[in-house]
Amino acid sequence: MNPQAKLVFVTSLFLGTTITISSNHWIMAWTGLEINTLAILPLISKSHHPRAIEAATKYFLVQAAASALVLFSSMTNAWYTGQWDIAQLTHPTSCLILTSAIAIKLGLVPFHFWFPEVLQGSPLITGLLLSTVMKLPPMALLLMTSPSLNPTLLTTMAILSAALGGWMGLNQTQIRKILAFSSISHLGWMAIIVTYSPKLTLLNFYLYSMMTATVFLALNSIKVTKLSTLMTTWTKKPSLSAMMLLALLSLAGLPPLTGFLPKWFIIQELTKQDMTPAATIISLLSLLSLFFYLRLAYCATITLPPHTTNHMKQWHVNKPTNILIAVLMTMSLVLLPLSPMILTTV
Repeated sequence: MNPQAKLVFVTSLFLGTTITISSNHWIMAWTGLEINTLAILPLISKSHHPRAIEAATKYFLVQAAASALVLFSSMTNAWYTGQWDIAQLTHPTSCLILTSAIAIKLGLVPFHFWFPEVLQGSPLITGLLLSTVMKLPPMALLLMTSPSLNPTLLTTMAILSAALGGWMGLNQTQIRKILAFSSISHLGWMAIIVTYSPKLTLLNFYLYSMMTATVFLALNSIKVTKLSTLMTTWTKKPSLSAMMLLALLSLAGLPPLTGFLPKWFIIQELTKQDMTPAATIISLLSLLSLFFYLRLAYCATITLPPHTTNHMKQWHVNKPTNILIAVLMTMSLVLLPLSPMILTTV
């Protein structure tokens, strides 16, 4: 892709995100979402592969439908209340339509079907943008309207997302699809707490984005998209493979790594809100996603599976690791001791 064109698309992407996050009026928020959608489409389809074109088409149709629902929800609310302010979403029907629209944009169950397919058809760096930056504007709208939303509906969608995200990731061999189902599962953790503690949802989103960026950039550095080729990377960059093992375990939420921090806080907050059954269920469902993280870690570092692989072992490369990957990797592993300080800010 032409560097000037790429600069325009990436600038538009961050511009759309900034407009949506900083707006108080529904029309401005909708405009930011539309700019975002149009900016990411060329980045998805830049390889001109049929799967990439299919992914871009699916993404466009789904996001256009979700944006239309956001506009319809805000217009319905304005019709009944005379308010276009995002924080003044009070009409029950508007709240229900908006919850559905944001669930479609984020990929929450039962509107999750598009996300694994789109991520599978995108390059790794575009997949990283889809999993992190593109989820920030709808997440911001969810946080701004959280006092008006239905907690029972969000809790139900959250538990279903954690269940399906873990369950459907079990039999995948494509790493991008595994990370897509991982994203759906993490979104369940964010959605279950958003009406009770929006700051905790934001903290979870930031830490999830950081850990996902670490894994995507590490995979991009060793040029791996399938489990079968992941088995041969330990000969190419042994130190990066070893650190990626820990990053995957952090994404799974195992102590004493950073990924345990948001889950610990969320379980604590749910218990305070007398939602111990929901906390127990979502904690048990996270064991499903732990299985495929462990399988990724197993293939990357621990040992080769018993069968022979079809791929040749790679040459050992002495090329230094990107400093950004090193910094993100360190933060993804060692932030847990800062939890008392983080807890005071939440």
